[in-house]
Amino acid sequence: MPTVNSVLGPLDIEDLGFTLMHEHIITASAGVTQNYPELLGANFMDRIVHGLTNAKKGGIDTIVDATTLDLGRDVTVLANVSRQTGINIIACTGWWCEAPFFFTNVSCEQLTKLFIREIMKGIAGTDIKAGIIKAASDAPGVTEWQETILRAAARAHLQTDVPIMLHSYSPGRIGEQQLAILKEEGVDPQRVKMDHSNDSTDMEYLTWLLEQGCYLGMDRYPGRGDASPIDRTKILKALIDAGYTDRLLLSHDYPLVQIIEESPAGTRPRKEREGLNPHGYMYIKKIVFPSLQEMGVPDSILSRLCTVGPRNFFNS
Repeated sequence: MPTVNSVLGPLDIEDLGFTLMHEHIITASAGVTQNYPELLGANFMDRIVHGLTNAKKGGIDTIVDATTLDLGRDVTVLANVSRQTGINIIACTGWWCEAPFFFTNVSCEQLTKLFIREIMKGIAGTDIKAGIIKAASDAPGVTEWQETILRAAARAHLQTDVPIMLHSYSPGRIGEQQLAILKEEGVDPQRVKMDHSNDSTDMEYLTWLLEQGCYLGMDRYPGRGDASPIDRTKILKALIDAGYTDRLLLSHDYPLVQIIEESPAGTRPRKEREGLNPHGYMYIKKIVFPSLQEMGVPDSILSRLCTVGPRNFFNS
């Protein structure tokens, strides 16, 4: 039976269950959990376990953690909380948007080897292996560093068959640039998940991505920017009606724990930020699914969302 690497070892794809395809257990900077845990607030591990326990009780079985090293990935934390709560967690290799100073001259070949090692042997001296590869570009388009990451992700994918997730800026159709580079490297778009797709309500662009073969990460709920929560659900409904149910991968892009902001100029107080989504990982079940029902989406379709699509994506 096909498997995917989870933080506790190989996981049968048929056992993924209800899966959230883009979340963050912790969002910080590399090394914060080991060096400056106080920046994450008191009892941050207890808060993670509490959030995941509630999600498990609410019917969430698996979470794809989209936290790369530069976003504060700590796989020992992920393994510990997975073991305590019973939620499957899939960790990623790859990189987010920016190159740290000493990485600017690291080659594509070097990065490819690093990503493959984290998939095949383990991360940070452990035997915990990545189950997905992440690359990223945002509003400015694909920068030189991000192109290097994209090509390394593509080459690691071709050597391991582990799929790719892309942080993308959908309002600017940046996925077109990202996909072109991956195609140059020989990647089948069916192995690619274009994330943050519900930041856009451009049906033509989203349909184009699907026609290329991509899966769409409809993974910003309740969201940010110009698209309101109801706008996101309306475009989700339109894509369901167009026949794409099993290639729409839902999630929240929600951090259970992140660096505490003590309201310096230009930042949003923590309580206000948390107030935007008081349901955490249960927002889709508690808010989005009832809205879809009111729009006429039948239970037979709702039962496929967050179950069939993730299985298909990892089993392509």
